[in-house]
Amino acid sequence: MKKILVSIAAVVALSSSMMANVNSQTGCGLGAMIIKDDSTAIMLALQATTNGIFGNQTFGITSGTLGCKKTQFVMNERAEEFVASNMDQLAKEIAQGHGESVDTLAELLEVSDKAAFATALQSNYNSIYTSQNAKMADVLDNISATTL
Repeated sequence: MKKILVSIAAVVALSSSMMANVNSQTGCGLGAMIIKDDSTAIMLALQATTNGIFGNQTFGITSGTLGCKKTQFVMNERAEEFVASNMDQLAKEIAQGHGESVDTLAELLEVSDKAAFATALQSNYNSIYTSQNAKMADVLDNISATTL
């Protein structure tokens, strides 16, 4: 009986003609692409379940497919540790537009054009370091938002 109810729910969800963009609750992925109706908790659960079963959100985010927006670069733990350990030196070198710390950060973030990256950092210094007490996470978020 449960299998029949789940099958009926899946057929109803898949045959839905309502159009919806990727929603903020289940995000992008195959579930959001196939099941367009996100007006009820059941439909949202079906979207999330479909995404979970097929494990496709990570692929979609990485590749920019399945309704996902591709990120410019992904912060990694090594970059976070580096910025946290070198905040003062990095701020100084970003202001100068060059330096070993800037080069190392570009390497950790896998930036191909290091010179353009350094120039972008320098020209956006005030947007990256918004206060004297800037936190590592804020600096990395600001670098991501302003340079790439």
